[in-house]
Amino acid sequence: MKFYGRRIGFYIITLWATISLNFLLPRLMPGDPADIMIAKLQRNGGEISETTIRNIKLLLGSDDSSMWEQYLGYWGRMLQGDLGISVTKYPTPVAELISQALPWTIILVGVATVISFILGIALGAWAGWKRGTWVDHLIPATTILQSIPYFWLALVLVAVFAVGLGAFPIIGGYSVFDFPRGPEWTWAFFTDAVTHAFLPALTIVLSSVGGWLFGMRNMMVSTMAEDYVTTAEAKGLRPRRILTMYAARNAAIPSIAGFAITLGFVVAGSIVMEQVFTYPGIGKLMFQAVQNSDYALMQGVFLVITITVLAANFVMDLVYGYIDPRARHNV
Repeated sequence: MKFYGRRIGFYIITLWATISLNFLLPRLMPGDPADIMIAKLQRNGGEISETTIRNIKLLLGSDDSSMWEQYLGYWGRMLQGDLGISVTKYPTPVAELISQALPWTIILVGVATVISFILGIALGAWAGWKRGTWVDHLIPATTILQSIPYFWLALVLVAVFAVGLGAFPIIGGYSVFDFPRGPEWTWAFFTDAVTHAFLPALTIVLSSVGGWLFGMRNMMVSTMAEDYVTTAEAKGLRPRRILTMYAARNAAIPSIAGFAITLGFVVAGSIVMEQVFTYPGIGKLMFQAVQNSDYALMQGVFLVITITVLAANFVMDLVYGYIDPRARHNV
């Protein structure tokens, strides 16, 4: 219980620190973020009410209240789900924009990351088990794919499969002409969304599977030299049982810890990939926020990413402490 208590305390302090940093960021930037936002709104929408101006200054710390009062007000608004108003798509609330983009990123990047992890672990375990054979040729092939710049691989896939063969759409998350009112719960929309997501997902899998495969293969080679694997072989256990229950199970523990961190960053999306495919996810939303100096939207996206990463790592810490008792005694 001491292990779990320490981990819970650590993540509570980390969460408080990151939210406080999120509060301070726009106030530490040069210039006045509130004036920049107000000027953008005036250029885009003409006259702005005094209420809107006051809310912007409250949000970004340009009012006459003390920093402590602003800090408490920020926590109060955040706990109520009020993340401010976006300049990029004024007057849409930031929380609404994030809620619209988040499912696209979680489904696409999350599923592609899980597929990449499973493929990498399975192929890496097989390559480590069959080390020195033709299976080892998978390592340089996947390493080359991993070393290719992310955006270049995405552009190649678009040029070949979308432009050249016309097998997949070029951009977007769905066909806006077929579904002008936006996403809907129909089979036609689901198949259309899957078709649009195939090339972005393939880009993620091809770019990341090599890392999982290489790491798992090396851990398998190391694990195969352990005494408990040698003992299992001496007992005459079936090779398949030794592979799954003794070698691969222990070799995968470090990869599981790395997978937790990767899974936490799924919410951040892939800015380059989403920009190339114009995919309506969190990555594209963040790019638009930075491009338009939309501080409220940047703060909201950063907050969601931070909480998700901490939550994923917290859950994996608990799971890791359960599957590997040694971790509980070394902390």
